[in-house]
Amino acid sequence: MRMGKPASSSAMGMCLRRALHITSKGNVMSHESYELKAEARERVGKGSARELRRNGLIPAVIYGDKQAPISISLSTNEVTKRIHAGGFMTTVATIDVDGKKYKVLPKDYQLDPVRDFTMHVDFLRVSGNTQVSVQIPVHFINEEKSQGLKVGGVLNIVRHEVEVHCPADAIPEFFNVDLSGKKIGDSIHISEVTLPKGVTTVIDRDFTIATIVAPAAGVSDEEEAAGEGEAEA
Repeated sequence: MRMGKPASSSAMGMCLRRALHITSKGNVMSHESYELKAEARERVGKGSARELRRNGLIPAVIYGDKQAPISISLSTNEVTKRIHAGGFMTTVATIDVDGKKYKVLPKDYQLDPVRDFTMHVDFLRVSGNTQVSVQIPVHFINEEKSQGLKVGGVLNIVRHEVEVHCPADAIPEFFNVDLSGKKIGDSIHISEVTLPKGVTTVIDRDFTIATIVAPAAGVSDEEEAAGEGEAEA
């Protein structure tokens, strides 16, 4: 059975303070917070960036909120830990730049195409009323309660993530999609996911998240009857 992406890890290091609450519909709201130490950098350009990387640092920039951008450098190890821990692009962080703190959301990062190390990070300044666009992972639950999957059907995931507009301080960690009772031929649309207050999808239509499709070999009458019998039990 084809499955969605695994849940993001929560191992974010000692300075991470994690506080999650679950909505009545099972969506998890993330209020993770961590802090990174940074230094302002006067020199910019390829030569300066290469020198920083040789010294174990990553060039980065903080921009937005109608303020001038700030060029900074960060520890390569610390940033890499955050990226690999999961949820990097949906977690609001604090960056301490020479004693001055900025609340930010990572908006982009670049990896070396050959050696796969982080080369640059862009951070967006955020405040309590900042609206952001983020990609939220989709998790599928209750596969064992899907009649279609019981008889050999395949979960065809159309969207592993859903892009939404939401407040920067209320970014969902993931959306749960319940597969209970789903049969072969059924489609799961975004309208079946109850979005938290203040969260709206970027796409303004009832798009498909996943479908339950028949296996290539088809489903026998006996398997279909068995699935229906278990569903009624």
